[in-house]
Amino acid sequence: MRQGSIARNTNETSISVSVELDGGGRYSVDTGVGFLDHMLEQLSRHSLIDLTVVAKGDLHIDAHHTTEDVGIAIGQAVNQALGDRKGIRRYGSAYVPMDEALTRVALDLSNRPYLIWKVGFGRDKLGSMDTELFKEWFQAFAQAAGVTLHVECLYGDNDHHIVESCFKALARALREAVEIDPRKADAVPSTKGTLGGTL
Repeated sequence: MRQGSIARNTNETSISVSVELDGGGRYSVDTGVGFLDHMLEQLSRHSLIDLTVVAKGDLHIDAHHTTEDVGIAIGQAVNQALGDRKGIRRYGSAYVPMDEALTRVALDLSNRPYLIWKVGFGRDKLGSMDTELFKEWFQAFAQAAGVTLHVECLYGDNDHHIVESCFKALARALREAVEIDPRKADAVPSTKGTLGGTL
C-alpha cells in the first residue's frame, strides 16, 4: 500500500494529511475554507487517491496560510507515498472541460519541482477565498510533492468553472502518473536510475 501521512504544525496552522495512492477516491476534508474543501474533494474523487485533511489555521487573518500549508502537507504526503518512485508511469496529462472552460495539465513526477501557471481570473474572490490563492496552492503542492507541473486554462469565463477544471485536470493527470506501469514495475522511470537532482 502506497500511503503517506504528514502532521504539520506552525504558529499559523495545524494540519494533518493522509493519502493512499491506490485508493478509490474516498475523502474527508475539513480546512475551514469551504471552496478549498470542495476543490480537494474533486482532487481526491477524480485521481482515485484517498485523501484525509484536517486543518486549523489563522482564518481570522485570511486563508493564505491555510491554503499554502495544506498544499505543502498534501504534497509531502504524496511524496512520501511515492517513495523511490519505482515503477510509476511518471508522466500524466489531461484536458478537462467544465462547461465553457477548458484546462490542460501536464506533469512529471520528476522530483524536480516547477510550476508553470497560466490561469487568469475575472474576480477577486470565490466564496470567501481570494482567487490569487489558487496559484499559491498549486505552487506549494508542486514544490512539496516534487512535481514539474504545467497548468493552463485555455479558455473560460466563469471563475468557478476555471478553478474546478484546474483541480480536476490535476487529478486526472496524477491518476495516470502515479499508476504502476506493469511493463516496468521494477524500475525507476529514468535513465539515471533515480529521480531528482539535475537533469
